[in-house]
Amino acid sequence: MQQREEKQLEASVDLLISRVAHLKNALNNFIYKLENEFERLAWPSVLDNFALVSGQLNTINKLLRNEKTPSFRNQVIIPLELSPDRDDELAKLTEQRVPVFSHEIVPDHLRTKPDPEVEEMEKQLSAEAARLGPEAAQKQIQTLNKLCSNLLEKLNNPREDRDPESSAIRQSKPSFNPTDTLALVGAVAFGKGLSKCRPPGPGAPGQGPMMGGGPTLQQVTIGGASGQPGKMPSSIKTNIKSASGSMHPYNR
Repeated sequence: MQQREEKQLEASVDLLISRVAHLKNALNNFIYKLENEFERLAWPSVLDNFALVSGQLNTINKLLRNEKTPSFRNQVIIPLELSPDRDDELAKLTEQRVPVFSHEIVPDHLRTKPDPEVEEMEKQLSAEAARLGPEAAQKQIQTLNKLCSNLLEKLNNPREDRDPESSAIRQSKPSFNPTDTLALVGAVAFGKGLSKCRPPGPGAPGQGPMMGGGPTLQQVTIGGASGQPGKMPSSIKTNIKSASGSMHPYNR
């Protein structure tokens, strides 16, 4: 029975060491990014690293609370040998963090209680909590809950809801000029506001007024060999006749 418990304890310790190693690597990578890549480090990447570390911590807690995991609190570590000399095997196991296992560092590494400063702070906090009455404590709890609720509500609501004045200004501000729009519609549909082109005088040669006082067109003349306007040369007539006759088989 005792041998079985020892094997189970050894397997649990190995598994715990493996999980802690994964957590240590994640922390080292995150610290390296914070120290060397802080200029181009985006906030989503920071959140991903925090989520990774948090997930690994939860895995370790589940492992410690597992029924098959023996209670490590019942295990006692006793130093069998202390030496002021350097221990290479110990330095290798601890990644050069503990090169010597001496009387000076044993109280720090085998401590089962917090540091004296931390114990003193805990005592002060416990004394203040004991002096605080139940009614005062309940009021402080309600105040803290109210502040947290207001903060969560502001974070969950969109920006327009948090800034109603700017939202109302953006909604009431028109994106067009109604006067210009009506003038443009009237000009396109009814010609309202457009300037009328006056025809030239009656003495202008080769030009005549169009309907409704609009712009005029100038007559185009083709000069022949004799220089008379309006007379088409015979060669051009022959070419046009032959081209028009070849356009359709029945037009001959």
